[in-house]
Amino acid sequence: MGAETTSGSGSECETQVVLNVYDLTPINNYTCWFGFGIFHSGIEVHGKEYGFGAHDFPVSGVFEVEPRSCPGFLYRSSISLGRINMSPSEFRTLIENMASEYHGDTYHLISKNCNHFTDDVSLRLTGRRIPGWVNRLARLGALCSCLLPESLQVTTVKQMPEYHECSEDEVTESFSNATPCESTEIDESEQEKHLLSPAMGSGEVVFVKEIQK
Repeated sequence: MGAETTSGSGSECETQVVLNVYDLTPINNYTCWFGFGIFHSGIEVHGKEYGFGAHDFPVSGVFEVEPRSCPGFLYRSSISLGRINMSPSEFRTLIENMASEYHGDTYHLISKNCNHFTDDVSLRLTGRRIPGWVNRLARLGALCSCLLPESLQVTTVKQMPEYHECSEDEVTESFSNATPCESTEIDESEQEKHLLSPAMGSGEVVFVKEIQK
């Protein structure tokens, strides 16, 4: 199920808002029966899907891919969140503004992950939140944070202390050498993270450039 776009009077475009959900692990096939799992989600509007992931720089972590084809994840299902009257250019402005609020180095598995992003987008567009089961594991983690290892209570990616000295070429080079968007095991020294790369798998990932404020 995709997001259909039709012309509408009084606005440039009417379009459907769709949540595309992916499995991060095959274990979801068993745990979903108990109402939880480990999921990635992207929001589909005007024929493109938008997500949020981690990288090592304080710049946009928001990216776009072809719907239902985010590299590194297994597509599970699509959920209609409603319809909106918003032109592609208006929506693009919204996403570029949000990109300044979702930098790659602020990604956190428990408090600011890809599902928090899609929930925020859905709330701003439709006034509705995404289904609770999509991000239930993160909410349980937040409630039990005092019981979690210290490695799970810090940001998922390392800060770059001298970012202000980095050129755009260095940032681009780092992206090109980043680990593909995939699920990794958590150890004592580093939390699970999903590093983004401009060339990941079969789907083309394009970072959304944020609007400078």
